[in-house]
Amino acid sequence: MIRAFQIAFLSCLALFLIGCRSSEQIEPKPEQVKIGDIAPSYKGKQPTAELLNTVSFDVYIFEIPADNIIKLSDAWRMLYIKPLRFTDYNAFQANSFIVRFGQISALDTIHDLLNAAGGQKILTVSLLLPDSQAIDLTITGLNKSQSISFIAPNGSKQGATIGPGILVLRIQAEQVPQLRSKCNLIAYPVFTTTIKSSIPELAARAKFREFQFSSAAFGLKMGPGDFIMLGPEKYISDQSSLGSLFFSKPEGSLFFSSPEHGVPKVKTAVRIFLLVCSRINY
Repeated sequence: MIRAFQIAFLSCLALFLIGCRSSEQIEPKPEQVKIGDIAPSYKGKQPTAELLNTVSFDVYIFEIPADNIIKLSDAWRMLYIKPLRFTDYNAFQANSFIVRFGQISALDTIHDLLNAAGGQKILTVSLLLPDSQAIDLTITGLNKSQSISFIAPNGSKQGATIGPGILVLRIQAEQVPQLRSKCNLIAYPVFTTTIKSSIPELAARAKFREFQFSSAAFGLKMGPGDFIMLGPEKYISDQSSLGSLFFSKPEGSLFFSSPEHGVPKVKTAVRIFLLVCSRINY
């Protein structure tokens, strides 16, 4: 039933993005829109010119001590919510996801605020997205099958059994019609397998095992220098929910304190993602 809902939801509904940006901080509940068909628009062999249409992103992954999550309040407040669109904003929040939009002039300040919260950059990933094709950013691995709960777009609490495999953030960007300097970006969590096969039957079987969390989907228009910050509303130690599995690290990480604060310590942690649009080639 859940899978039928997902397929119908992601196949039939369109994402409507508007291009206006506000220079003022906007905190009212954002307009809810529907995330559309995220399957690649191009099928089969493509002309060389079309394959050169790409969007480049740099993804910076930070970890901060879970106890310091409240220290990110200033970072969230200086960024914007208005350019973003959601499948269901209430469900997005209920899954403990926060995302905000910023521009390059604010990026250094955001880095400083992450550092002030005890954050440390653990990984930088460069992504090259062909137009309208999706790329998966690996978040965490699952060595065995487990049950996971999440809030669905209708607000109900639902569950799914996933694993073994990986939880990813699936990212897709496509050109804004008549606007070469912007792309429409859509991103959402997906459980998928690591099985890759050129045999259609095996590829279809692996695809069938995927589980898309449409209630945590978001989209917006981006240009070079624009970025989004994605993180958790709170730390959840129990790894049985979507938000905790995506952001929390209960086993902890080693954080290096300044000399006056003693030796490094292992502390429970949360992950924060900065996704920066570095280039659009249309």
